[in-house]
Amino acid sequence: MTDNKTTETTPVAEPSAAEAKDSDVSTVDACIAHAREVKDTQLELIKSKQYDFAPEFRDLTIQLYLFGVMWKFAENLGNVKDARELAFTALQTMLIQDGLQKHKTLKRIEFLRKMSKLEDDHNALAVAIGYESEPDDNSLAEVFDHYVDDLQVSGAFWRLYDRGKKIMLYGGLGIAFLVIWFITLFMPGNSAIAILAAGLISAAIFVIPVFLIGVFIYHTKLKKAKPTS
Repeated sequence: MTDNKTTETTPVAEPSAAEAKDSDVSTVDACIAHAREVKDTQLELIKSKQYDFAPEFRDLTIQLYLFGVMWKFAENLGNVKDARELAFTALQTMLIQDGLQKHKTLKRIEFLRKMSKLEDDHNALAVAIGYESEPDDNSLAEVFDHYVDDLQVSGAFWRLYDRGKKIMLYGGLGIAFLVIWFITLFMPGNSAIAILAAGLISAAIFVIPVFLIGVFIYHTKLKKAKPTS
């Protein structure tokens, strides 16, 4: 006669909240380390190309590219539930580490979320190429090459725009100051409101033509940049 023995299974303990948090943190750190390595390599590869883009566009493109890189890296780790979301978390942490203020980082990440998807729900070009990139390839150059002939993101156009803003600001303020000083000194008896109004009108007479000239230059250059059909 044999004894019937029952086998008892020991339940597998679920990871604690602290362990899960530590795991997430280590994964984020791994994503950031990988992204920094890729960034350094890719920036070195494109140095000789001497791209001339507007700084804001350049930074945005690199950040979207690195988001794609971290997204794929997180997926390859195999223990991440939502690799895409974790990549955004890693990018946010990376921007803060690079010195961007927290409230500005949150706004930046929200903007990157919107820019990472196109209207047809496809990934943006920089995200897609970053996701498909391989070590030591020319993937970042591939992204930038798509925009080389785009006047609206060129560094030259951005510098022209920046100079135009400064001309309007400082020129307008200078004209207003001179008019107010002249009226106050040589035409006494006018009320403060009249003097201020004269200064503002003079500034507007200067700013408006400069603005219109800037718009004309923009449309002229944009028209030349578009290929003729």
